[in-house]
Amino acid sequence: MKSEEFIQTLCKECKRQNIAINEKQCVDLAEYKDMLLEWNEKMNLTAITDEYEIIVKHFVDCLECTKVIKDEKNIIDVGTGAGFPGMVLAIYYKDKNFTLLDALNKRLIFLQEVVNKLGLKNVKIVHARAEEIARTEEYKEVYDASVSRAVANLPVLLEYTSPFVKVNGICIVMKGDSIEDEIKISANALNTLKLKIEDKYNYSYIVNNEEYNRVILNIRKNSNTPQKYPRNYGQIKKKPL
Repeated sequence: MKSEEFIQTLCKECKRQNIAINEKQCVDLAEYKDMLLEWNEKMNLTAITDEYEIIVKHFVDCLECTKVIKDEKNIIDVGTGAGFPGMVLAIYYKDKNFTLLDALNKRLIFLQEVVNKLGLKNVKIVHARAEEIARTEEYKEVYDASVSRAVANLPVLLEYTSPFVKVNGICIVMKGDSIEDEIKISANALNTLKLKIEDKYNYSYIVNNEEYNRVILNIRKNSNTPQKYPRNYGQIKKKPL
């Protein structure tokens, strides 16, 4: 796609999903897309390289979080990967601050280049393991919200993300339509980590005649995370909550 066509298509697809977006946001996302495809030739950032699919499966999908995010100002994306959803949301919300966290540094080098190219002042890039820095004073229970997409099964994911969030903050979890099975096995994790599923937002989109059904969970944190959590990686993996 030519740049102008990409921007027009992105605006059209956002409108189809009732997502308000302006031209500057679309222009910045187009720049991000160009960098994503360029860097993807030398490192594995995304399996999706068709530009229309990037629009719908990456950008519009991530922007569905705008239906859930309200007054939250400081947000952490745990396991950001190539920046989904955190970088997309940071480009959209210039008035909110985003921390993009990942354990794989080469992805973060790419994201720092995106930050530099777009002149983003609201993004902090952090190279660390979530379960380690979530226990530190600088990061424990300081965020209004966490966001995550395609990171881990729900019980594991909640132990990674909820310790970053303030009491009364939210964990925003993006999942596919198999989420009901994950919710069933998450009762102990929700109880242990003082969390409650407050809302479940269902949406769908169609690409090449295939329908994708998606869910965003809005999970409220009702009390401080118990001191022993998050546990170390080995314990989390061996015995999920």
